[in-house]
Amino acid sequence: MVEPHRARPGGTAPLLLMRDICKEFPGVRALDGVSLSVRAGTVHAVMGENGAGKSTLMKVLSGVHPAGSYTGEIHVGGEPAAFTGVADSERAGIAIIHQELALVPHLTVSENVFLGNERARRGVIDWYDTHARARALLERVGLDEDPTTTVSALSVGAQQLVEIAKALAKRVRVLILDEPTSALNEAESARLLGLLTELRDQGVACILISHKLGEVMQVSDEITVLRDGRTVETVPVERAPDGTPSVEEDRIIRGMVGRELDQRYPDRTGTIGEVRFEVRDWTVDHPAQAGRRMVDGAGLTVRGGEVVGLAGLMGAGRTELAMSLFGRSYGRRVSGGVYKDGREIDTSTVARAVAEGLAYVPEDRKGLGLVLDDDVRHNTSLAALGRISTRGVLDPGREAVETRETTDDMRLRSHGPTQVVRTLSGGNQQKVVLGKWMFTRPDLLILDEPTRGIDVGAKYEIYLIVRGLAEAGACVLLISSELPEVLGMSDRVYTMCEGRITGEVPGEAADQETLMRLMTGTGETA
Repeated sequence: MVEPHRARPGGTAPLLLMRDICKEFPGVRALDGVSLSVRAGTVHAVMGENGAGKSTLMKVLSGVHPAGSYTGEIHVGGEPAAFTGVADSERAGIAIIHQELALVPHLTVSENVFLGNERARRGVIDWYDTHARARALLERVGLDEDPTTTVSALSVGAQQLVEIAKALAKRVRVLILDEPTSALNEAESARLLGLLTELRDQGVACILISHKLGEVMQVSDEITVLRDGRTVETVPVERAPDGTPSVEEDRIIRGMVGRELDQRYPDRTGTIGEVRFEVRDWTVDHPAQAGRRMVDGAGLTVRGGEVVGLAGLMGAGRTELAMSLFGRSYGRRVSGGVYKDGREIDTSTVARAVAEGLAYVPEDRKGLGLVLDDDVRHNTSLAALGRISTRGVLDPGREAVETRETTDDMRLRSHGPTQVVRTLSGGNQQKVVLGKWMFTRPDLLILDEPTRGIDVGAKYEIYLIVRGLAEAGACVLLISSELPEVLGMSDRVYTMCEGRITGEVPGEAADQETLMRLMTGTGETA
């Protein structure tokens, strides 16, 4: 838990000032007169829906979009700045840590920390100095790792800290973090947020981009809200002695979406039917480490019209269970049975799983869910080409009509079916993945972290789609690390710990304390 803090003034003059920034892409004005003022020694959150302009603004600041490609002014430390590239912004003390980390996995921690900033004498790297300085930086960010460790051997949370150490090695004045906790567990998130407050106390200006309102309220001194490429407002955050923020979450949500969002989750309506899918004694071993069991005798059921939550801490085996069920896409020595309407079915390959009515929306939408350089239409139809083919020949006309119906159902915001998926916002990319599997007309839809990195407005739209699918009679298995999401969406919840199902709780009886006991193996087992 990060200690509550009082808003720190950080001086009256801003360390960073961006004024009237405008940035256009063909057919789109991504930024329309955006202004941002950040003081030294503060944590300044930037919030907005996917597509609001947050990432574009940070790319302007970090030199990814160079001077001349936008209009407006940037001042750092009171001096005008015009960055022609990332190296220029880094020389000014600005560093950005992207959601997708920019480390080289096969290099050591030391090599990554000083990559492009090597410690050398007469053109020869001084490894003693490199390791010593890296060790000091790791200590500063609270990471107890040998600097000669290969980065690929570290957890995602530890890699985030290595990225911050890399930024500190360049004497950072403004540190930008884009969704830094999206892939972290609760302990790693708390550790990272604690480090932010320490850096703030050391005079570093931290810009935090996050969709997690709780975290933003916990550590931010100011919050700037963007909507449709414009600045809505900047709100100072004061705190009571007990740490309670002066700003209500509903105010921030209203600024982000431009309307009241009275409910975070749709009402549960419709009728839950009989058991349609059942998993019995499902066991999966690690694909590379002999003898390491990832899923151990798991069993669960899903009824028609039911959303079943699957909760567990990172490493509990949730994703391993889902991927192994879906065509044995993960693991080795997979055993157990999958039953549909009382009949055992074959899900040993992805094609067979899809034929039996299973669909899987993966946690990693960019790596496993999408062909990023292809368009919306082709991504949507990819998993069910038979629907739009005649005698094995694709019918482009049918593809255009039927995929359009699906993307309309998903409420997809795009320039059209030929827009390349890579250019969509994160929330709309997720809708394309969901639409792809909805296009297969599944009987069981497995959703693995379906709203990770998505703003509250887009989340609610996805919740409506999921709830609508259940009301139409489909079965939904929802995997999420966000307990409020599990509780808000699920009719029934299973918990996992160390590869085992440890509990089954009716939705109306579930609460965070009960689930956490079961997720940590300290509650009664099912």
